[in-house]
Amino acid sequence: MKKKLVISFMLAAFLACVLMPAAAVAASKMHIKFSTWHPPASREVKTVWEPMLEELKKRSEGRITYTLYAGAALGKGPEHYDIVAKGLSDMGYFTATWTPGRFPLTDVLSLATWVDGKDIAVDIGNRMAELGLKEEFPGVKIIELNGCIQAFLWTRKPVRGIEDCKGLKIRSPGGHQTNYIKAIGAEPVFMPLGDVYLALETGTIDGLVTCPPLVLAFKLHEVAKYGVVATFGCVSEGVIMNQKSWERTPDDLKPLIEEVCGNPFRTTGGLNRDVYKVMMKELEDNGVSLYNLTTEQEEAWFATFQEVTKKWVADLEAKGLPAKDILFKYNEVAEECGVKCVAFPEEWR
Repeated sequence: MKKKLVISFMLAAFLACVLMPAAAVAASKMHIKFSTWHPPASREVKTVWEPMLEELKKRSEGRITYTLYAGAALGKGPEHYDIVAKGLSDMGYFTATWTPGRFPLTDVLSLATWVDGKDIAVDIGNRMAELGLKEEFPGVKIIELNGCIQAFLWTRKPVRGIEDCKGLKIRSPGGHQTNYIKAIGAEPVFMPLGDVYLALETGTIDGLVTCPPLVLAFKLHEVAKYGVVATFGCVSEGVIMNQKSWERTPDDLKPLIEEVCGNPFRTTGGLNRDVYKVMMKELEDNGVSLYNLTTEQEEAWFATFQEVTKKWVADLEAKGLPAKDILFKYNEVAEECGVKCVAFPEEWR
C-alpha cells in the first residue's frame, strides 16, 4: 500500500513539474483580435495596423500574436467602439464622432485645426485624454486618442469661396463638420464612406468633407476632382482595448502594448507629416485640382467655424459640461504641438 502511495506521489509530482511550466508559458502569451473599419488595402491597414501588430509580435518575441479584422469585417464603422467594449474584438480603432452625443467633450479633438500628421494628432489627443477626456470612456482601456488629419472639401465642380458652396449637398462625417458645412451655406448629408463613390458619380451629392487618406482609400479622387485646402478638422478617433482583455494581459506585456500602440503612427511611420505630403502629391497626380484660399477668404471661412465653436460651448455648458475649459486646454495643447486651431474664437485668444 505504501509502495502504491509513493508511486502515486511521484507520478503527481512528475506531472506537476511537466504541466505547471507549460501552463505558465501559456499564461504568459496572448492573442489579440484587432478590428478596424479601414479597407484591407488602405494606407491605414498596410502602413499602420499591420506593421503595429507585427511590431507587438516582434518585440514580445512571439508572445503576442494577432488576427486583424479589417474592412468592417466585424461590423460597420459606427459600431466599432461597442465591438471592442463588448469583447467581439480585444482591441480596435473606433470613431467617436460617428456616435453623436455619446462622447460630447471628445468632439473638441475634431475642431477645425491645421493638423497634417496623425502622429501629431495623437500627441494632442493623448494629452487631452489625461486632461479629462478619458472620463468619457468608462469600461474600456484607452490606448490612444486623436483628431485625425485635417479634412478638406472635395467636390465634383470647382469651389473657390463660400459663395460657391450655397446649396451644395456635402457628405459629412458628423460632429463639428456637419455644422461647418451648414455654416458655409451647404447642406450636410450623412452616409457611410462606402456609399459616397456612387453618390458622387450619380450626382446624388456634390461633394464631401474628409481627410486625404480616406479620399485615396475609397478612390474618391476618381469622382471628386476638386479640393479646397481649408481645414475642416476631422473626426475624433482612437485605439481602445476591451477592459477584460486588458486585465488578463500579462503584466510585463502591458507597458509594451502602451509603448507600441500609444502612438501607432509614430511607431510605424504611417500617416505622419512626411506621408501627408506624399498623399497630397498623389492626389494631384491623379488629376485632383487643389485650391488654396486667399488670406481674406480664409478669414471669412474660418470666422463661420468660430461661431460654430461658440454655439457648441454654450450648448454643452447649458448641460453642465465644462466645454469652455476643455476648449481652452485643447487650444493650449495644440499650440504647444505647433498647430493652430482656426475654430478657436479670435476674441477668446
